[in-house]
Amino acid sequence: MKMQLAEIAKAINSTCEGDDQTIITSVAFDSRKIVPGGLFVPLQGERDGHDFINSAINNGASATLWEKGHPDKPTSIAVLEVEDPLDSMQKLAQYYLNKVNPTVVGITGSNGKTTTKDMTAAVLAKRFNVHKTAANFNNEIGVPMTILEMKPNTEILVLEMGMDHSGQLHHLSELTHPDVTVITMIGEAHIEFLGSRAAIADAKMEITDFLREDGELIYNGDEPLLCDRAQKIHQSKVTFGFAKTDSVYATEFRSYKHHASFMINDSDCKFTIPMIGKHNVSNALSALCVGKHFGEKDEEIAAALASFTPTANRMEWEKGDVGEDIMSDVYNSNPTAVRAVLASFGQIQITPGSRRIAVLGDMLELGERSADLHAQLADCLDPHVINEVYLFGSEMKYLADALKDRYGLEYLHYYPQDQMQHMIADLKNDIKPHDIVVLKGSHGMHLEKVVERLR
Repeated sequence: MKMQLAEIAKAINSTCEGDDQTIITSVAFDSRKIVPGGLFVPLQGERDGHDFINSAINNGASATLWEKGHPDKPTSIAVLEVEDPLDSMQKLAQYYLNKVNPTVVGITGSNGKTTTKDMTAAVLAKRFNVHKTAANFNNEIGVPMTILEMKPNTEILVLEMGMDHSGQLHHLSELTHPDVTVITMIGEAHIEFLGSRAAIADAKMEITDFLREDGELIYNGDEPLLCDRAQKIHQSKVTFGFAKTDSVYATEFRSYKHHASFMINDSDCKFTIPMIGKHNVSNALSALCVGKHFGEKDEEIAAALASFTPTANRMEWEKGDVGEDIMSDVYNSNPTAVRAVLASFGQIQITPGSRRIAVLGDMLELGERSADLHAQLADCLDPHVINEVYLFGSEMKYLADALKDRYGLEYLHYYPQDQMQHMIADLKNDIKPHDIVVLKGSHGMHLEKVVERLR
């Protein structure tokens, strides 16, 4: 972005104290990421962002938003006083979005949002100037920041949109007015706050609340909860999945150690993705549908999917320090995601004498159903397929109890949350060169630390 402070002040209904001809070239709410020409946005979090104004100034901030009435207002840089810095940042993002005027693709879902976003951006980048959400910067702060970071020549903006409470996607949809919306699937993520999968589906459908009149909804046609709700949407609709009733459905699905392949109806093109599992093929199908919406040919889409780079910690293969192969999928977790990962992991061919070892951490934000949902994972763990299981965290005790008769103490290992180092030591003593290991858990369990020690 590149705007004078006078234009920014008008966009957010403020006045500038200082030189309103100052050029702003970036926006940041983290004072450590401020660069010369930057506008600092002090947000309220665990700490008050206003407390870091000196750090922002030292790093080159040219101006700052400032909550009206907040003490210690700086005098060495330009100031725009506002009622609420976050709300003003969102207004500025909406103004800049309208100014650049890219086509907006909004992506949500209980699982697969980030992977689908990466796939979609790769597919569209073959022909368009594309800007996408970094990492999973997908909330009320991350979405406006993504908008403000896009270049003026952006043609398509691919936005990942997350939520954990109802109303959040309504707000993000109102902020962005998407041209295309994608819903990957409905799972149990955030069921602690929403109560049921039906309520989760209602909340996910909010992404269509401000879908443009000539827009399109692309959704998982194998999910009845979405199919029922999509009937109320009058805009164009496209479904993807594995059923022949879907607009685009996968055929000849194959999953290998480091990739998966599939074909689709009405096409002779073979698609390959550098990830494994049926759930990632589903993500690829949604990206493929977006590509088709923008006129991409199957061969172009296939080339993009084959070479896209996924965001870190999503089914990444690493090499362990004794030669084992490690599948790291430790960014987030919920029952649907764990089942999908374990199913894919169990299909990987291994050499005779080697083992499949699963390391599972707690799935967070499951509320009063947490104990049951952890215990129910037992039905997707077979000692003949996944030979050894390491469980980590207070909630995984329920799964450990459900598995103890099936696995026995020799092949089932449980560790409370304060025993990560003990678990790491046992893993390092146990793992052999030709074993394959999968790690899956919620981000708050920090299994990435285990991956680092095993690498």
